[in-house]
Amino acid sequence: MRKFFDANALWLSMLIGALLYPWLLPLKPLLPWLIFFMLFFTFCKVNPLDLRLHKWHWIVLASQLAFSFVTYTGILYLTSDAVLAQGLLMCFIMPTATAAPIIAGKMGGSIQNLTTFTLLSNFATAIIVPATFPLINPAADMTFWPAFLLILSRIAPLLLGPFFGAWILRLLYKARTKQEFVLSKRLAVIPFYLWVASIIVLSSVVTKTVVTNYQTQITNMLILLGLSFVACLLQFGLGKLIGYYMPAPSKGRDYQDVLINPAAAPKTMAGVSSITAGQAFGQKNTSLGVWMAQTFLDPLSALGAAAYIIWQNLFNSVQLFVVAHKK
Repeated sequence: MRKFFDANALWLSMLIGALLYPWLLPLKPLLPWLIFFMLFFTFCKVNPLDLRLHKWHWIVLASQLAFSFVTYTGILYLTSDAVLAQGLLMCFIMPTATAAPIIAGKMGGSIQNLTTFTLLSNFATAIIVPATFPLINPAADMTFWPAFLLILSRIAPLLLGPFFGAWILRLLYKARTKQEFVLSKRLAVIPFYLWVASIIVLSSVVTKTVVTNYQTQITNMLILLGLSFVACLLQFGLGKLIGYYMPAPSKGRDYQDVLINPAAAPKTMAGVSSITAGQAFGQKNTSLGVWMAQTFLDPLSALGAAAYIIWQNLFNSVQLFVVAHKK
């Protein structure tokens, strides 16, 4: 039963969220708390001293930014449709999802390397978006510092709060027991189930957005649905290639891989990095993306991020299904 749930949890949670969205929408205020505790338990698996920047981190980040603005200018030039251009821009410029280390860990990726990139990606976005979006949409009437602080106020508590909370727990445990902290196997699965719960709630929010704009924006919705599908496959695929050809060590300072990433132990370094970089490039912080689009761009461009939610979770569902049936 658990094997079936692990393999099919993401698409089932999306389906539940879509079908029951009128009743699930009141749960939206719980999303930050679900993400907070999901990250807390994930960070409990990682010693902060193991977090290192590697070559593929910078290549993936540079590729993300390059694709963001090349596709934006290309679509704007070809169609003169600002909503389409901005919607596709959001598919690329959204930072890595806070849940990406969870999915990568279940597939045999490096939790610590992806945690490093998640922090880098989200804080890079907090700098890049305020510097560029006022040029893309002057109507937003927001300069760099107000926009930077506004985005930082959304990112920092959900990333740094769990990060430092887990670190403090680790230090207190070591001071008391003289041993390194290791999250028990029972608790290690909690982040995945919290992620499933957040997907249910997020899917209900996305469904409400789609239903609200269905009649007036059907053409743009269909086009963005197709473009976001291509963007999703491109980013996951390119990330896997970058990781494979620029592998990074995945072992921690204090533990063997089998304790940090049980699924990663039998794999080669290139294989682990391929999984990790693929999730880093392809799995996006879509809730932040929807909010950024609605705040700084044409609000309808949020449909691009909303469509991406569908494809990335279906793609992750397929990946988890394949991994579950290989065991």
